[in-house]
Amino acid sequence: MHYVKAKSILSKNNGMNLYRGCTHGCIYCDSRSNVYNMQHDFEDIEVKENSLDLLKKALQKKKEKCMIGTGSMTDPYIPLESELEYIRKTLKLIHRYGHGFTCITKSDLVLKDLDLLKKINDESKVVIQMTLTCMDDEISRLIEPNVCPTSRRIEVLEILKQENIPTVVWLCPILPYITDTKENISSIIDACIKADVKGIICFGMGMTLRDGNREYYYKKLEENFPGIKEVYEKEFGDSYSISSPNNKELMKVFYQKTNEHKIMNKPDEIFEYLHDYPKKRKSKQTTLF
Repeated sequence: MHYVKAKSILSKNNGMNLYRGCTHGCIYCDSRSNVYNMQHDFEDIEVKENSLDLLKKALQKKKEKCMIGTGSMTDPYIPLESELEYIRKTLKLIHRYGHGFTCITKSDLVLKDLDLLKKINDESKVVIQMTLTCMDDEISRLIEPNVCPTSRRIEVLEILKQENIPTVVWLCPILPYITDTKENISSIIDACIKADVKGIICFGMGMTLRDGNREYYYKKLEENFPGIKEVYEKEFGDSYSISSPNNKELMKVFYQKTNEHKIMNKPDEIFEYLHDYPKKRKSKQTTLF
């Protein structure tokens, strides 16, 4: 871990990353790519030490309420969050200034902030986005070794459902020749149906590989899935976007199940939902005696 001073914290679309780098160890992580020009080891977490002050000033200046998002580059609920509590302090600011909140995570640490998430959701809007890639916990531990397995993430979705906090699932990446089976995709979607998720984001059954993350991914394939690396090199070469040979069949399953259960399945529609802030803040219920 190391600290840096940031010049700003919110993007033009009201997204932020309080941390840079990650210790989840997901073998497919695109954030390792050289294109992001990270000047430190990926596991050496960069902490924006002045991010909370910057966020407070930014929220004070906003003329209109909006959804504040995080997690696009680094999962906000990395283990370090338990110690620093930057996200928890962020949630307190978001609640104080009346904005909404959404994040992308694959960690059950999100539940430690359930009290604040409920407060924000009661008055405006919260959407928790959870990444699910593999229903087999043993394989999940190989491809996402330092984070809770899929079964636990599904438990988190169920808890959030009970607390009336909306959820969205990222069904990606899907690793060719590893997780691209009908059984895996169907099982994940069935779990989403049970958890009453609002939408499932899927850009096709495949993944991205570019300089930086490709080398790390191939190294981990050699360690955990002998023989698969050679298949990738022969079939995909240096392609950035690679698709499962089962893509057509699996996407058919995806659309059939999501349409049948009225789960949003178009990325643009889901992103619009995530960014949409309620025009009228929810009024707190009162009981007359």
